[in-house]
Amino acid sequence: MNYRIIATTTMGLESILAKELRHLGYDKVKVFDGKVEFDGDLTDICKANLWLRTAGRIYIKVAQFHAITFDDLFDQTKIVEWERWIPKDGQFPVTKVSSRKSKLFSKSDCQAIVKKAIGNRLQSYYKHRSTETEKAEIAIRIQIDNDEVTLSIDSTGPGLNKRGYRAHNDEASLRETLAAGMILISRWRTQKDILFDPFCGTGTICIEAGLIAENRAPGLTRSFVSEEWPAIPKKLWQNAREDAQAQIKRDVDFNIIGSDRNQRSLETAKKNADLAGLKTIHFEQRQLIDVKPHGENGKIICNPPYGQRLGNEEDIKLLYQDMGQLFFEQFPDWTYYVLTAHEEFESLFGKKSRKHRKLYNGGIKCFFYQYFDY
Repeated sequence: MNYRIIATTTMGLESILAKELRHLGYDKVKVFDGKVEFDGDLTDICKANLWLRTAGRIYIKVAQFHAITFDDLFDQTKIVEWERWIPKDGQFPVTKVSSRKSKLFSKSDCQAIVKKAIGNRLQSYYKHRSTETEKAEIAIRIQIDNDEVTLSIDSTGPGLNKRGYRAHNDEASLRETLAAGMILISRWRTQKDILFDPFCGTGTICIEAGLIAENRAPGLTRSFVSEEWPAIPKKLWQNAREDAQAQIKRDVDFNIIGSDRNQRSLETAKKNADLAGLKTIHFEQRQLIDVKPHGENGKIICNPPYGQRLGNEEDIKLLYQDMGQLFFEQFPDWTYYVLTAHEEFESLFGKKSRKHRKLYNGGIKCFFYQYFDY
């Protein structure tokens, strides 16, 4: 049986996510703001969670209908076959609610009504429901747009940016899904181009590049909430994981280098790389002014400090000016890809980018400046 599957993503990465899906063999993908939709079966739900690098979560659309009153919302929700997904003692929190240009705009009321309708449906179907907590949790999302209601369930759990390789949680780190998107946008040729991040911090860009180079599914080192769902046989998850393991290219030759001035960050980066199963990424401690190229050409992909991550405005301006001077003098035949929230970056860097793309890192509006000659 096929379902409508929704893969969410950071605004600005929708086309990259669509390319990922097509690469995985899904031809009929539809792109929307902040998400991409496609059709698939239960195996595809497992596959999408394991393989998609730029997706935030994988939802399953269970219903879509028109509603302008709370009675409409209740009645249309109640006729959905929720028992297909929610077991007798399963939990079904309504975790996300959004409403745009719709008569039903009270999020708390919509949340309560959907919760009640699902509860009534399950009570009628199972006759008796225990209040004891069960492992299976099916989180419900409500989206209302122009009076069209979409109900979906979250098959992921913690967001897909949680790869499972971080030795320590660092709120200031670049999101893994965004780092992967930056690399995919750059068209990095894994066995031909050196990839260098002179502000590597805890190693996110380098590690995501390593996962891409070795064709490692980014979700292999973590678990997903739908692995506990009775609706998805454990054998499907087992097969999907075994297939992903079999596709790892452990003997691939690549050159990924990360440098940073902070020794503690570098130690964490090395631990993270080890947890990700990547042994050949080279990390080194260097100030920006001491950075040297490791080859005649390659790609610099980086997320330099900005705003509160660095200090005052003057420090930021000096850093970006130093970057421009260093890159042009020491890396003349390289291409550069820089993510920053500073809107004056190009003038400070000393050159206008060939292209730039608006992206969001943890809710902060950034620009991804791309310098290349092809």
